Amino acid sequence: MHLISSEIEQYIEQHSSPEEAVLKELNRETYVKVQMPNMLSGHLQGQFLEMLSRMLHPKRILEIGTFTGYSGMCLANGLPDDGLLYTIDINEELQPMVEKYINKAGFSKKVKQLIGDARQIIPTLDEPFDLVFIDADKINYSTYYDLVFDKVRTGGYIIADNVLWSGKVLAEKKDKDTTAIDEYNKKVAADTRVENYILPLRDGLNIARKL
Repeated sequence: MHLISSEIEQYIEQHSSPEEAVLKELNRETYVKVQMPNMLSGHLQGQFLEMLSRMLHPKRILEIGTFTGYSGMCLANGLPDDGLLYTIDINEELQPMVEKYINKAGFSKKVKQLIGDARQIIPTLDEPFDLVFIDADKINYSTYYDLVFDKVRTGGYIIADNVLWSGKVLAEKKDKDTTAIDEYNKKVAADTRVENYILPLRDGLNIARKL
């Protein structure tokens, strides 16, 4: 299920700020060398994340699910000089590629890669976060939400990707990932500690602001 047609997507790209050269290079290398390259955020979503980050001026960002680093680099564009983005991923094989592009983008002092299980790493982070971006294994979305919640400052944001799951959240019979995403959306909607909105961009972003 496509949320918007390819023609509309093309029109949006043509009438939005162009993809930065380093992001375009990362996009291309991801599709050439990495399995399941469609996991990459891409230009439209990346541009939105960058714009949101620039509007919020976050000092600390936590990203759960690095992949090849595209979304993290977009978010890092909004960081001040003393800002820092922590990005967690369990796949150590992609670390050299991520590091290469972080350095190319000039973010070596702003991005800290953490390799391992996010469920174990998050409790060790002693930082108040302005923005959290969840884009990892769908089964643990609700767990990640619970683990980060108290670390997010009042007025801060928790954003989860893929929350429409190609429209499968509407299916009567759901597989484990779809069920987990549906449960996450219901959990956030019912949480009186936040206000939220699901943006139908790409595969859906659940944007929650902590009250």
